[in-house]
Amino acid sequence: MNLSTVEMKAFVPAVDFESSKAFYRALGFEIPWSSDDLAYVRFGETSFLLRAFDDAGFAAKMQMHLLVENVDDWHAHVVASGVTQRFGVEVGPLVEQPWAMRDFALFDPAGVFWRIAQNLPVAAPA
Repeated sequence: MNLSTVEMKAFVPAVDFESSKAFYRALGFEIPWSSDDLAYVRFGETSFLLRAFDDAGFAAKMQMHLLVENVDDWHAHVVASGVTQRFGVEVGPLVEQPWAMRDFALFDPAGVFWRIAQNLPVAAPA
């Protein structure tokens, strides 16, 4: 019996599909494939499926987590991309969390909450 897995993808809702695709492209994500209501969105080796889904209430409850190597660089990149002005989204400050991560919050145009984070070293017990 082989129970190996290949990958897992979330379906991220997009209330305004074209605006959401433009948002992720502005952040540097690629969209190698798209139909009228579904898009394959990736950045390097990470990816998700963007789905046209006209339910702002559902989108506002959706949360995604992106683990990166350098959260300071990602925060600077998101701020410099101009998405806050262009798409009217919020980008939070960098915060060191008690769960040993440094992260910041980002909302996409549909209201999907993203937490972009970097692991922090955990001190060995004395």
